[in-house]
Amino acid sequence: MASYDVIVIGAGPGGYVAAIRCAQLGLKTACVEGRETLGGTCLNVGCIPSKALLHASHMLHEAEHNFATMGLKGKSPSVDWKQMQTYKQDTVNTNTKGIEFLFKKNKIDWLKGWGSIPEAGKVTVGEDTHEAKSIIIATGSEAASIPGVEADENTVVTSTGALALGKIPKKLVVIGAGVIGLELGSVYARLGSEVTVLEYLDHIVPGMDGEVQKQFQKMLKKQGIDFILGAAVQGTEALKTKAKVSYTLRKDDSAHEIDADTVLVATGRKPFTDKLGLDALGVEMTKRGQIAVNDHWETSVKGIYAIGDVIEGPMLAHKAEDEGMATAEVIAGKHGHVNYGVIPGVIYTHPEVANVGETEETCKEKDIPYKVGKFPFMGNARAKAMFSGEGFVKIIAHAETDRILGAHIIGPSAGDLIHEICVAMEFGASAEDLALTCHAHPTVSEAVREAALACGDGAIHV
Repeated sequence: MASYDVIVIGAGPGGYVAAIRCAQLGLKTACVEGRETLGGTCLNVGCIPSKALLHASHMLHEAEHNFATMGLKGKSPSVDWKQMQTYKQDTVNTNTKGIEFLFKKNKIDWLKGWGSIPEAGKVTVGEDTHEAKSIIIATGSEAASIPGVEADENTVVTSTGALALGKIPKKLVVIGAGVIGLELGSVYARLGSEVTVLEYLDHIVPGMDGEVQKQFQKMLKKQGIDFILGAAVQGTEALKTKAKVSYTLRKDDSAHEIDADTVLVATGRKPFTDKLGLDALGVEMTKRGQIAVNDHWETSVKGIYAIGDVIEGPMLAHKAEDEGMATAEVIAGKHGHVNYGVIPGVIYTHPEVANVGETEETCKEKDIPYKVGKFPFMGNARAKAMFSGEGFVKIIAHAETDRILGAHIIGPSAGDLIHEICVAMEFGASAEDLALTCHAHPTVSEAVREAALACGDGAIHV
């Protein structure tokens, strides 16, 4: 038996960041992880491998559609799927080994195996039980499904299986028009698959700004992705060489079927808390199966904390990282803080989509007086030079105080541009503050400034 100040269960973005921060603050720290590599779902079968495939497939798109226009002529590249998978795995390996190096650097013990909590202050891994003054649960989430749909990771797959298909499917059906479904759908559409997305709601990417939802769908449709909205999936059937998906249209209850070589189930994720022993411990849970925590991320059992996908809030790696650092600060006797009003979200398709803060819809629901400043990327010289003139920057500011309440970007480098607005919001900046800040020319970031100007007297280049 070993004794620690802190034991973190789970080495995903929330867990490994929490462990490193604890160690930096002088706490003797261990991290429990049952995978052969560190990094959790995100680094192994989520964020990182999907971005590698998104990048590779986007390069193919550029070669097929834009190279000749730029004077880069030659035979269009062919797809070596096996090599693309190797590139993806090399990217994963580099990142997971990097976390292992950071653990050694910060003298964090990796307790290899799956952890459970037999009682407060103790963590069991395999046949060994260790003591800890504080325990942080950071076990993340797993793919959720719907009745009648069961993934076999062969024909009917979750995101994990979709990242490692044996071959590129001719026909791919995606169930769910959320972030995961659209990112992986766009990968295979670029690689030549016929992609159809079935979505229960009447719009894609639930929770995003309504204007973004509509324009984003139009852009993806131009890229060859078909959408069937208002489709209630009844079930899937895996046949010998293909799958069949049955669904009804909510508008008239009519029944339909669609065939596919592969079906991707992208209907969200659920907290992964199995075998931790939380019931026996008396850890309070929410109605949605999440771990209930207080303002200091402590559960109903003293000394046991929880962060990331297992608690309420958006299931985002960076949200988990923030909570991991904040919880470490709390355990070390300092003040941990997460500003939940300024957590960006990004969809890594092309174009990228990013958002932070309030939407027009939420402002109306909350009776917040607001104004909108918008600027199209067609008015941005740099974006047009990169064949990325579609989309816009939209800033929502308080109608009376001009304070920035939120922003929504669809266009080039949206996932990077959003952080300028995040920083502004963190400091309580007004749209005018952003508008008066000099931006280098020519850059796509000028579109952000123009949107801020549009909240006042008006943008210049439109």
